[in-house]
Amino acid sequence: MQARSLLRRAVVAAAMICAAHVSAQTAPAQTDNAETRTAKAFEAAHQQGPLALQAFLAGMPKGGDLHNHLSGAVYAESWIAQAAIDGLCVDIATSSLLDKPDAAAPNCGNGRRPAADALNDQHFYDTLVDAFSMRSFVPYAGHSGHDQFFDTFGRFEAVSPQQHMGDWLNEVSVRAATQNEQYLELMVTPPFAHAAQLARTIGWQDHFDVMRQRLLAHGLKDEMATDEQLLTQALAERRRQQHCDTAKADDGCSVQIRFLYQVLRGAAPERVFAQTLLGFELASADPRWVGINFVMPEDGYLSMRDYTLHMRMLDYLHHLYPKVHISLHAGELAPGLVPPDGLRFHIRQAVEMGHAERIGHGVDVMYEDHPEALLDEMAAHHVMVEINLTSNDVILGVRGADHPLPMYLKHGVPVALSTDDEGVSRIDLTHEYVRAAEDFGLGYLTLKQMARNSLTYSFLPGDSLWTSNACQNQTPGGDHPGAACHHLLDSSAKAAAQWELERRLHAFEDAH
Repeated sequence: MQARSLLRRAVVAAAMICAAHVSAQTAPAQTDNAETRTAKAFEAAHQQGPLALQAFLAGMPKGGDLHNHLSGAVYAESWIAQAAIDGLCVDIATSSLLDKPDAAAPNCGNGRRPAADALNDQHFYDTLVDAFSMRSFVPYAGHSGHDQFFDTFGRFEAVSPQQHMGDWLNEVSVRAATQNEQYLELMVTPPFAHAAQLARTIGWQDHFDVMRQRLLAHGLKDEMATDEQLLTQALAERRRQQHCDTAKADDGCSVQIRFLYQVLRGAAPERVFAQTLLGFELASADPRWVGINFVMPEDGYLSMRDYTLHMRMLDYLHHLYPKVHISLHAGELAPGLVPPDGLRFHIRQAVEMGHAERIGHGVDVMYEDHPEALLDEMAAHHVMVEINLTSNDVILGVRGADHPLPMYLKHGVPVALSTDDEGVSRIDLTHEYVRAAEDFGLGYLTLKQMARNSLTYSFLPGDSLWTSNACQNQTPGGDHPGAACHHLLDSSAKAAAQWELERRLHAFEDAH
């Protein structure tokens, strides 16, 4: 208890330092009575415990969720329902979804069961929910939370995105709307079989220019039309399900969605390069793709072996496609998971070589070489960190005093809370806000700044409300912006989203 008390005092002090840190990227300080009343109401809820905090924070405007894998955001119950619709089978030994061996066969064969059986068999249903998520999981010898977490994805990957991506977008945007979120940046891996085949055919080339030219010459960009069509169909289906073009539009329609192109880094270098190049090309041509990210376990053999090579690829491609945004999983590591040398450079290389504008996780930052200097560098260059508290706990076992969130706050590094894989972890963004308050003693003003950061450091296009002079001397979120401010809001999706967040914050605070 004494250690927890010391941690809370340290984090509160760090949060105060962060609140006092003024930069061009943050909103101006506000001291209005409504904000003060809301902060006091938050503290009263905090004193009552996590259930009171949950009730308070559920309605708090949260801006956006910037670190959210679409497939990992879907809840297990949805995977089961969709597998039943598609007539998929379940491998009993592994609880993995599979296509029927013979589409015309009446059953799934030995060692398998129709997924639809789960709808009439509660024990089978529960087994699948547990297999597709972290629910009920208890680590045992040879199988950690890390293993269970990443194993889930292979168990439900047979559900077709061509048929169900619209369902997934509907689910995550409705959930976001119920928590007063405005914006989602969803990480997605669109089809890249053609790019992978080209990579195998061409093989690895030490010269990036030669590799790129050969891939483009052999039709790498031919796959872009398929990827764009998939997104168009999925977004249209989401709008259909939410009645977005009618007078009875669901609340989910108000949630804006953009996409980050996921590159699977646990593969041979030629395939990683080909997929990364495809991602840069797609993001350059289709504004719905706002950037790229590298995914798969950072501690994997190929991810570790080729980490610096991957950063060199990004350095090369960034100079050719400078307008494509980059957010990188970096530092999703902990002592013991990899050798000590593996903890010393990933975040720094992501920032300095990989041109990352945001870092996902950043858990091992204090194990990097010269960590204090790195933190100061990130603060000076406004490199934001996407904080995923539950994910860091269940995958890495990092929580509380072992988590670097207080150090990021102390050094003025911008941070925002995100969910990572809310379906697999069985959480939502409100849960992460509650956890931040409970585990680190964060106050309302710090959480409010994190919500603002989620839009300021989003990859939405346009100037930021806080760096433009167009809306100076006006109350952000007001009903009657001046002419120059109105022009900014019309021309900048980012500024418009920030203005809307301020409007929602005013309404939330006025209610307290």
